Amino acid sequence: MLTLIGSMLAFSLVGSIAPGPVCVVAVAAGAQAGVWGAARYVLGASLGYTLMVFVVGVGLLGSLQDHPQLLRILSGLGAVYLLYLAWRLVSARGELPGSSAAAQVPGFWAGALAQWLNPKAWLFSTAGIGLFVSGSNAGEQALLLFCMLSLLMCLLGVGSWALAGHLLERQLPGLTAMRWFNRCMALLLVGSVAMILLY
Repeated sequence: MLTLIGSMLAFSLVGSIAPGPVCVVAVAAGAQAGVWGAARYVLGASLGYTLMVFVVGVGLLGSLQDHPQLLRILSGLGAVYLLYLAWRLVSARGELPGSSAAAQVPGFWAGALAQWLNPKAWLFSTAGIGLFVSGSNAGEQALLLFCMLSLLMCLLGVGSWALAGHLLERQLPGLTAMRWFNRCMALLLVGSVAMILLY
């Protein structure tokens, strides 16, 4: 049992901390509004991913391999949404934490939606269910354990990106630097969109 838990933890942490569009937005949110200002986004992304793992685990959507058109639709919707977030970053005025920046950072629902429109998250959750739940004798218990560990590791992984953004913000000397930082994050998001569309 401990071996299974350790494997689930490692798998979930790698999936949540690996660079991707959700993490890029977490960095920008942490830099713009601090760790606590980004907490709603981190929580939304973590709960959104956990719900996805559960939905895949109980088989509500079937196998993505059986429905490749669903993955293409998700990729298209995800690309549009990420481009919208990139535009928001570019158009941000670069306020520092403690100003009105906290009101402008993506919140809970943005984090949850980013996960549900992220093809990487769908593929990763499907792989995790295949590895740890489908072949397990524990069934429902294995699914609930995997969901709980996915939530914890996603909070840790995405939260660490928000913390990194907050620490980076301290190195930015003013509004101009913050605007350039936001533009760099937007460029990374556009790069993520290109990867999604080329995948």
